[in-house]
Amino acid sequence: MTDKRTRIEEQVNRFPFWYHKICLPHGVTTPGWAPINPVAYQIPAIMTGQRVLDVGAWDGYWSFEALLRGARQVLAIDDFSDYLGLLNSADRKAWDTFDMCRSILGYDDVLCQRRELSVYEVTEATTGRFDVIFFFGTLYHLRYPLLALDRLASVCDREIFIESAILDDFSPYRGGIGQGYPGRQMVMEFYPGDQYSGNDSNWWVPTLHCLENMVSAAGFQVCRSWKLARSPHDLSYCRGFVHARQPQSQP
Repeated sequence: MTDKRTRIEEQVNRFPFWYHKICLPHGVTTPGWAPINPVAYQIPAIMTGQRVLDVGAWDGYWSFEALLRGARQVLAIDDFSDYLGLLNSADRKAWDTFDMCRSILGYDDVLCQRRELSVYEVTEATTGRFDVIFFFGTLYHLRYPLLALDRLASVCDREIFIESAILDDFSPYRGGIGQGYPGRQMVMEFYPGDQYSGNDSNWWVPTLHCLENMVSAAGFQVCRSWKLARSPHDLSYCRGFVHARQPQSQP
């Protein structure tokens, strides 16, 4: 076991940066920081037989989590446009970290597929249809977030889980932490530069109430929305979630 653990650690250490904290065999965990609180995402404990789309997959945490919960197939997509405002392009290793984890976890490329694809390119013809869509940490990186939601709605048969930065407790234009838009205000801010978190790939951030209505406008029935933290004291906790269903789908 010690030799196997060492080999896995050596593979993990080949990469200078990890975004996701992924549990691998023999007690090895990749040194990422996300997700901060996996339970807060409230994805189903059992996903038996479901086909899942993981948008903005990065290292693959949620792709592998869906398979662990019984999904029959996952398609992970990413266009590798986010560098967090701090990474060199050489440190954004595309699918290398994903492929390494997939191999170590024992998933093949049929059960666990991945494609370099923009969310705007998602159509039934290019990706097929999905029972469940994960749309985590991506919406605020998009120049056209409503178009992205429309694209995802067009291939979703059942439900979507969304996580995004939100403005309820933070605005860079209003003074930072504690200076957001509380009380279900319908607001979305635009960032033409690196105003939000020093990352020039952050384009739009909505309030949670605004996000709910954007999801509804795409044709989903919003079932639940919630914040990661009631009163966050750090920007990384200024996040919100929406769970929505297609109107014709059954709970």
